[in-house]
Amino acid sequence: MISSLYTRVVLTFLAAVIGGTVIASFVTSWLYQEKLNDNLLLNVLHFGQDVARIYDAMPSAEADSYVSGMKQLHSYHIRIYDQGGQVQSYGELNGQRVSEVTLEQINQVLSGETLQVNSKGFVPVLLGIPIQTETGTKAMFAEPLAASSVSLLIKFLTNCLIAGSLLILVAAVFLVKPIKKLTEATRLIAAGDFNVKLNIKQKGELGTLARSFEEMTRDLKQLEQMRREFVSNVSHEVQSPLTSISGYAIALKQTGITESERGRYLDIIISEAKRMSKMSDSLLKLSMLESNSQQLQMTSLRLDEQIRRVIVAIQPQWSARNIDFELNMRAVTLAADHDQLNQVWTNILGNSIKFSQDGGTINVSVKQDTKNVIVRITDTGIGISQEDQKRIFERFFKADRSHSRKYDGSGMGLAIAKGIVSLHQGHIRVESELGQGTTFIVILPISAPIE
Repeated sequence: MISSLYTRVVLTFLAAVIGGTVIASFVTSWLYQEKLNDNLLLNVLHFGQDVARIYDAMPSAEADSYVSGMKQLHSYHIRIYDQGGQVQSYGELNGQRVSEVTLEQINQVLSGETLQVNSKGFVPVLLGIPIQTETGTKAMFAEPLAASSVSLLIKFLTNCLIAGSLLILVAAVFLVKPIKKLTEATRLIAAGDFNVKLNIKQKGELGTLARSFEEMTRDLKQLEQMRREFVSNVSHEVQSPLTSISGYAIALKQTGITESERGRYLDIIISEAKRMSKMSDSLLKLSMLESNSQQLQMTSLRLDEQIRRVIVAIQPQWSARNIDFELNMRAVTLAADHDQLNQVWTNILGNSIKFSQDGGTINVSVKQDTKNVIVRITDTGIGISQEDQKRIFERFFKADRSHSRKYDGSGMGLAIAKGIVSLHQGHIRVESELGQGTTFIVILPISAPIE
């Protein structure tokens, strides 16, 4: 098993070069066989005619001597037959087999015919030409030496293989280098180190992969930070009521406390226990919303009437602080989950009441366009800084941390509201300035979302 990517890339390329060259050679021979043979025959014919003219112009002895020294004999082989069947051969065969010449073919050429022996496939052709000498007509058979062609082909293939191998050895280094960087970065991330810099400037698939990897690393780093903050916040939120419950339970064991004190301690223990139970329910609900396991029970409802009922239900919260409501709500009907959406208005309005000044005003407006319903809830409270607005919908986040003791709450109400709105395929955002109040804007589709 070859595990190195570099080795596999090189071997794959070599196999592709060798296989491709062999296949290309066979395909080329098959497609251009006739043309190649015609060209080869023409070259043999010209060479044979040159030899014939030499014998026609010179005495036999001088012609034999001249022909035996011709440079073309490295590429051609000549056999000359006389009337008695004697043969003279010219050219070095180097172990190569030549075509068989029959007596019938010799006689045909001696009788003055030019004979062409058809080849089968891409192999050397055989050409017979009559030559005239001072001793009479002779039959000359010339054929190209296949060794020269094969040798040339082998050299070509070898050079292609060597050149291609050198190129792929260099190219594979640059190809594998970013992948090695990604592998090392993966190992670091698995070890908990998210401060990884790839510095891969390539384009194409590897560049896209590197950029996606860096985005994933940033997301993982953010998730890890959120996880740590979540654990810290849960620990803090749970520790506070547990401390109260434990402290007042110990106080109950003391002797000499009055019945009024005992009742007050028990009320505090019950209140803190309810607070923990409420926080547990909020965590469970938020977990279901974020995992998309919360199923919507879609019904047709009058949104303006629902918001009015929520305001009436939480009247003890705002009437005790002389907070007024200004309502500018059109009659709007939409498809939504009644109970879930009820939770959204309860959380947002409760948040607005909590951070409003005594005697302040909360404005609620409902408008409708062709596709959406827009709900705006504006208070005259302490406002939210620009930095905190980016995190206002995170679980356990409290915008005004300096007032966390004065303003009770777990910091999950707005996170739950956002989860429910997102489940309805809507949007929620906040607009605020410190000391100038806050506006929550909820946009919901009129028709039911497609699941």
